[in-house]
Amino acid sequence: MTLGTAVLAAAVLLALAGPGTASAEAVNGLCAGRKVRTLPFSTGRVDVFKTRGYVCAVTFAKKTGARKTMSVSVQARGSRPARDKGRYTHHAGPVTVHAGHRCVWVKGRIGGHGVSSGWILC
Repeated sequence: MTLGTAVLAAAVLLALAGPGTASAEAVNGLCAGRKVRTLPFSTGRVDVFKTRGYVCAVTFAKKTGARKTMSVSVQARGSRPARDKGRYTHHAGPVTVHAGHRCVWVKGRIGGHGVSSGWILC
């Protein structure tokens, strides 16, 4: 019975680990694809991922713990932005849009500080 439990535990750990990626956030399942940009600002950062025409973004706080107003948005040129805004302890998002080969505009904010990318990934 102990051997069976150990094998089961090892199988679960391998399934959770999945294939290696360049980003811990991607491993945690927040965004698919590879990280293409990091947009830093004084209270955090926005990580931007891309895969197969989709762009995903997450705003991460530098200091976690207390709930703060956070937001993230991604807008493909010619479309409406996808947004997430709320009071979070660690991150806002993920938000994903289908951009195809269009430029995207990414914004992230924590409290009174934030970042706006301008048109990127064109």
